[in-house]
Amino acid sequence: MDYSRLEDARPRASRWFPERHIHLRSGDDAREFVLTSRSQILLALLAALLGGWCLFATGSFAWMSMAQSSQDTTVAKMTAYYERMNADRQARLTAAVTALNRASGSIEGMAKDIEKRHEALAWLLQDFKGGKSSGANLKPVDPASLSNRSPAEQMAAVREDQDRLLTQAEAAARSRAERLRFAIRMTGLDPAHLGPAETAAAGGPLVSETDPRALAAELDVDEDYAVRVQHAARDVLDFRALSAEAEHVPMARPVSEAYRSSTYGVRKDPFTGRPAFHAGQDFAGGYGSAVYSTAPGVVAFTGVRTGYGNVVEIDHGSGFKTRYAHLASISVRPGQRIGVGFRVGAMGSTGRSTGPHLHYEVWENGRVRDPTRFLKAGDHVQQAD
Repeated sequence: MDYSRLEDARPRASRWFPERHIHLRSGDDAREFVLTSRSQILLALLAALLGGWCLFATGSFAWMSMAQSSQDTTVAKMTAYYERMNADRQARLTAAVTALNRASGSIEGMAKDIEKRHEALAWLLQDFKGGKSSGANLKPVDPASLSNRSPAEQMAAVREDQDRLLTQAEAAARSRAERLRFAIRMTGLDPAHLGPAETAAAGGPLVSETDPRALAAELDVDEDYAVRVQHAARDVLDFRALSAEAEHVPMARPVSEAYRSSTYGVRKDPFTGRPAFHAGQDFAGGYGSAVYSTAPGVVAFTGVRTGYGNVVEIDHGSGFKTRYAHLASISVRPGQRIGVGFRVGAMGSTGRSTGPHLHYEVWENGRVRDPTRFLKAGDHVQQAD
């Protein structure tokens, strides 16, 4: 310890906090109190700590008040937003009922209008057929449930139900597209850079129209409904395009009843016992078990390859290829176009193999990829459906 610094500090303390004598006199009784420099320093420190604590407490209270105020503002904005949505929906329904009840002979005209709206709606809903849950909520109202209402109320209810279906179709398409994008990212690919999908010739002005009045005239519906159809159709077509682009990504399982006996990457070679790179995923199963294609494509090769035994190779387009090795038999021929889940052969033990299993590889643009990531992505898509 440097005692010289302490000796230098004492005179300064004496100058700032000199010893003070306090005299108290009451009648003939006089008392004297002495405040030493040390006592004054302690009192000053206590005062500083108390002042700092007061500043800290005041600042914390002010910050919490501002945070609470901001949260209350956000809640108020959200409440006002949903109140406006409900008011707008009720206003449209009220306007429709009023128009129907006020105009004599307008039932037939409204029925025609509903029919036209339904034609546009049917175009959207056709993309949600065939899925396990994709169209579970996209069902029109049961006419039998409206039998106790007046004709005007029935048509108003049908129009409101059409609005509901349109909103749900839009939300379902957007949700399915996001799930598919996430699954593609699980494989290590970028959904924005997938190769263009091969599509059949198609056309039509339904979504390409940018002028709401032109689109309304094309669909023969009111302008507001045409705008909503346009927005929903864009989401549906976005999902359809993404699905078509991802169709050639091999995400399905090549076998139905088998377990993974060896993974992709460096492993202990079953013959030499030394570390060696394994370019695929092995599935062990019963001899003769069916082996399926994991994506649509064209059979590029069938035959024997050194070490692989009997092999089937499929070109899925956009740089993707898959290889199925050690097969006992082959069920396809080169040049044959097949779909996902098509039987390409039977599990065997040909080539460099220790027992019945399938050696499965995934290639992208000439580079071997980890099949596990593609299989996990396919499981995610299947669970989402």
